[in-house]
Amino acid sequence: MFFASDNAGRVHPKVMEALVEANEGFAQPYGADPIMQDVRAKLRDIFEAPQAAVYLVATGTAANSIALATIGQPWQTVFCSPVAHIQEDECNAPEFYSGGAKLTLVGDGDKMTAPALHAAIGREETRGVHGAQRGPVSVTQVTERGSVYSLDEIKALCDVAKSFDVPVHLDGARFANAQVALGCSAADMTWKAGVDVVSFGGTKNGLMGVEAVILFDPSKAWEFELRRKRGAHLFSKHRYLSVQMAAYLRDDLWLDSARTANANCARLANGLADAGAHLLYEPQANMIFADFPRAAHQRLHEAGAVYYVWEGQLDGEDPQELLTARLVCDWSITHDQIDQFVEILKG
Repeated sequence: MFFASDNAGRVHPKVMEALVEANEGFAQPYGADPIMQDVRAKLRDIFEAPQAAVYLVATGTAANSIALATIGQPWQTVFCSPVAHIQEDECNAPEFYSGGAKLTLVGDGDKMTAPALHAAIGREETRGVHGAQRGPVSVTQVTERGSVYSLDEIKALCDVAKSFDVPVHLDGARFANAQVALGCSAADMTWKAGVDVVSFGGTKNGLMGVEAVILFDPSKAWEFELRRKRGAHLFSKHRYLSVQMAAYLRDDLWLDSARTANANCARLANGLADAGAHLLYEPQANMIFADFPRAAHQRLHEAGAVYYVWEGQLDGEDPQELLTARLVCDWSITHDQIDQFVEILKG
């Protein structure tokens, strides 16, 4: 009953098999391996972007931070939501890799709105040389509260960004979960809506550790390569990144895994609602925030359930006090584990 994070799930067996196969013989280093050529071609095909520049790094923090540094400047500010991953969970890495660009938080929820973004961007560049200059917009899809931006919402944000002539980055750590939820194409959710660069996640969806960065403007490719190398994220034995991504893309494993994770989340959400839990947000992908009594939390933890108590303390005097749980489903959680969790919650 492990619902702490989709980072904690197993590596998909097909990926492990591919890694073992790739371990035979020798291969050119630093991304010159033949597997990477196939990965690049496949991602260009998936995104309907034949000229896109495609690179791999091992972590989502590196993907987001190096991408933002490539499309921004040190004296600029990056616009994002207050709960964007780059704000909450990356230890100022975007600021570090960009050489000092700050973050400007837009709105007060997990989703930015077009009017709020317009107002936030408009407030910058009003102090001349003394203030931060307008820089990239970063959209987290799926959000850190489990919500999914619609295509219209993404396009509206991109339209605002374009009106100020600033680029748009999409943090797609859970890109596949969002695409499955929307029933759209990768191109629809990115460049067709106005996105300039995307971090295409894999680690949360069955990979050992690899993320792709896709730049739809290939003129930025060389700068990204330099920043990746200077930032110590160019792997020498790159084939072990390449083969993970190749296995992920083969026969739509990335979409199948996301469908399974999202379906697992829906099953859990239905069970939680049936057990009387209050869902704070509509679960649209593979993440749930739910309130239920401390006594139920204590029963679950005693039974070995692993998840984050997001708001409140597990130890306390009132057994009926509502505490908030964050529950994340990955592709490998079983129906039996989900159902067991719900039964314990019901008591």
